[in-house]
Amino acid sequence: MRPPSYKAIVDEYAAAIRSGALPAGTRLPTHRALARERRIALATATRVYAELGAAGLVVGEQGRGTFVRVRSGYDGIEPSRALPVPRVADLSFNQPLAPGQGDLLRQALRALASSGDAEALLRQHPPGGHRHDRAVVATYLLDRGVDTAPENVLLASGAQQALDCVLRTLTRPGDVLAVDALSYPGIKLLAGAHGLDLAPVPVTPAGPDLDALDRLCHARPVRAVYTIPTVHNPLGWVLDRTQRERLTAIAAEHDCTLIEDGTYAFLEAAPPPPLHALAPERTCYVAGLSKNVAPGLRFGFAVLPDRHLRAATTRLRAAAWGAPGLTTALATGWLADGTVTHLEHHRRTDAAARQSLARTALSGLPVTAHPTSYIQWLTLEPHQRPDHVAALLAAEGILISTADAFATTPHHPNAIRLALATPPLTRLTEALQRLRATVESIAP
Repeated sequence: MRPPSYKAIVDEYAAAIRSGALPAGTRLPTHRALARERRIALATATRVYAELGAAGLVVGEQGRGTFVRVRSGYDGIEPSRALPVPRVADLSFNQPLAPGQGDLLRQALRALASSGDAEALLRQHPPGGHRHDRAVVATYLLDRGVDTAPENVLLASGAQQALDCVLRTLTRPGDVLAVDALSYPGIKLLAGAHGLDLAPVPVTPAGPDLDALDRLCHARPVRAVYTIPTVHNPLGWVLDRTQRERLTAIAAEHDCTLIEDGTYAFLEAAPPPPLHALAPERTCYVAGLSKNVAPGLRFGFAVLPDRHLRAATTRLRAAAWGAPGLTTALATGWLADGTVTHLEHHRRTDAAARQSLARTALSGLPVTAHPTSYIQWLTLEPHQRPDHVAALLAAEGILISTADAFATTPHHPNAIRLALATPPLTRLTEALQRLRATVESIAP
């Protein structure tokens, strides 16, 4: 069978990019110009660029056009972490640890080892966890405004597995999942793995455009809405109560399920009520202990309405059964004795200090951030392309994340995300100053 004609154009561009005939940063013709030049339909021209983008060869930037991508491997949703020079700072991923956490771990492990029935930690737990462990999580969640029975809590190996379980329960391939135009990259990976149709909702400085979400739900059969209402990743917003009530009202009108990601919610000391408190019958709440305790403690949980529990337990059993017994014992012990609450207080204080340093180091630059979060969103000038910035910073020993990792739209904002939690506090200012100097060195 003869391949579609547009394939020849894709292959031609791909060969030119790979050979260097079209160097990195080259601006390609607009979709309309390409259609005229090659005498193809506009939709076909769009498909050409879509295939080149899927192959990692070009990147589309809203309002600017399509460019040959800088193929350094340090941008995108899964960038390389092997730097060509000694590492100065990892600003791409938040891996917060508090001073003395190693000692806390040693004490907890000694206590577990001397407990009455240490062998119980090696036995298989039921899918979703034992009731007493789920009760510990339910008690902890009361301080977050989530009032739920232990039976409605399912324990998992991290928030990502909990989110995967929820999506497997609520959706089928082809279903429409509404999501912010900029959102947590893990939702993109899961949506792709489950064959879901991501429907981006435009964002504003204060949160998602709820009018646009309402129009979307009128136009398409939205199955669920994934949202981060408290300390959004990557934009840092906290939706006020009026916005939350409007969001739950839209979900009720269109019979959508809300998937509320509370991973970073602990960083807001006095948030409005969670969506779960406003609409528990149609909200699935997901969070874990990777950001408030330790990234290596893979312990997460999902709170689900009664009607989804049986199916969710089956999905969890099929995927990985749930959280291991040893991890569960460690996590629930720290939840019950107040260690997690103590660490969350430390994280808020630490994040505020890092934000203060970052505001000083990047003063005058267009940065968006929550005042006590570990994330900053830096909008670049039109001539400062994220893939180029990522490559230059990698050569300086600094890792960052580019906007395309977070964008759920075909065109990606001209921006980068900075994760502030990982570098030692004493080195953060130096790293940010070097980042600033590198970004500002790019000539128009």
